[in-house]
Amino acid sequence: MQISVSSTLTVYHDGQFWVGLAERVESGRYGVARIVFGAEPSDEEILQFIVSEWEKLTFFGDEPTETSKPARNPKRRAREASKVLRQPAMSTKAQQVLADQREAMKRESVRARSQRRADETEARFERRKLKRRQKHRGH
Repeated sequence: MQISVSSTLTVYHDGQFWVGLAERVESGRYGVARIVFGAEPSDEEILQFIVSEWEKLTFFGDEPTETSKPARNPKRRAREASKVLRQPAMSTKAQQVLADQREAMKRESVRARSQRRADETEARFERRKLKRRQKHRGH
């Protein structure tokens, strides 16, 4: 069994912060993670991040994707690499996955908030019920 993994880290300035976009294709599954660096990271800081923090990243999106076989021809690989470098910093696929991630986090937050509110309401009701019971007993 062979597992192929391809990862790309793109660092760009989004107008306010320096952001890293980590894209990973593992066994035909595409995932993306967004890292906010804040100030412009140096090459050493990026390398340190990759060495120490890369395995901790949670990649969002796990839809199958088509992967191209790596070419054995070095000239072709160089052409493909220069083609990738000419592309914009963020792919539309990565943008879509990040948007889906934000929506999922928003839905989870709404669900948690409504659950918390329901729990608080239930707790208030239980406290009132206990208070009424104690008054009724004559305490």
